[in-house]
Amino acid sequence: MSDPNPLPSWVDGPNKSAILDFVARVTNEDDPHFRPAAERIATFDNDGTLWCEFPNLVQVLFTLAEVKRLTSQRPELLNKPAYKAFLAGDLKTLASLPRQDVFETIFAVHAGMSVDDFEVTVAEWFSSARHPTLGRLVLNNAYQPQQDLLAYLRANEFKTFIVTGGGVEFVRVISQRLYAIPAEQVIGSSTKCHLNTIDGNLVLRKLPDLGSFDDRDEKVVNIGLHLGRRPIFAFGNSDGDLSMLRYTLQGDGARLGLLLHHDDAAREFAYDRDFKISPLSDGLEHADAYGIRVVSMKSDWRSVFSFASA
Repeated sequence: MSDPNPLPSWVDGPNKSAILDFVARVTNEDDPHFRPAAERIATFDNDGTLWCEFPNLVQVLFTLAEVKRLTSQRPELLNKPAYKAFLAGDLKTLASLPRQDVFETIFAVHAGMSVDDFEVTVAEWFSSARHPTLGRLVLNNAYQPQQDLLAYLRANEFKTFIVTGGGVEFVRVISQRLYAIPAEQVIGSSTKCHLNTIDGNLVLRKLPDLGSFDDRDEKVVNIGLHLGRRPIFAFGNSDGDLSMLRYTLQGDGARLGLLLHHDDAAREFAYDRDFKISPLSDGLEHADAYGIRVVSMKSDWRSVFSFASA
C-alpha cells in the first residue's frame, strides 16, 4: 500500500509534485520511463543539503577542536592562513578561504592516526558538539524534509548514496544514524592511507596527503569509479554539486536534479553567492538551462530541522 501522505514536511507545490511524479514514472512498469530497481540510484550532497553547513562546515568545527595538537608539533604550519584561522577559531576567515585550502588542513590534522581511532575520535566529538550559533547539538541539525525524502525514495526501491566534499571517514560515522545510509554508500574526500603491521596486526593509517577532493567534477569521477552507474536522481545545494547534477540529468529517460537554496533566515540561514566555502551562483543563474529545479527552503519546506531543540 502506498503512503497516503508522502513527504509530509514538504509544502504541496511544484517541487514536491515533481518529486512524486518522477518517482511514480520510474516505478510504474507500464510507464515508458520505468526503471528497474537496480537502476534507481539517488545521490545527495551532505553539507548544506542534508544538514546545516553555515556559518561553517561541520567538519571544520571538528577540526577547530583538534588543530592545536598538530600546530604544537609543527609550528611552521602557522604560516598558512587556514591553520592560523583554525587555531584562532576564526570562522569568518575560514569561510572566506578556498574550500580546498580548508580541507587540506582538515585532512592533515589526523595524519598518522589509524582509521579506526579516527572514527572513535569523531564519534566522541559528535556526542557533545554543539552548533556555534544555533546552540543545539550538531547532530540535531539534519534536515527533516531530506530525511523524509530519503525514506520515500528507499520505500520505492531507490538506493541512496551520499556524495560529499566532506571527509569520507568523518561522514561515515553518522550516515547510518542520521540518514539510514550505510557507510559503504558514502563517497567523499579522502586522504591517502598506508597499511602497517603492528604486533602481527594490520592497521590502516591516515597519511597527510590528499587522495581525492570530492568536489565539482571530481564528484562525477568518483561516482563512476565507485558506483559504476549514472544516477537518475541527484540533490545538491552549491556550485560544487553542479557537475553531479548535470551528469545525472544528461542520461536517457526520466531524471531529476534538485538544488536547495538557503533563503530562510528565520528558520535557518539565508546565503548563496557570497558564501565562499560553498557558493551557489552558477546554479542560480543557469538552473533552468541545465534542467535543474531550485528548491526554496523558505517556500518548499514545512519544517527544517529534525529536532526543534537540543
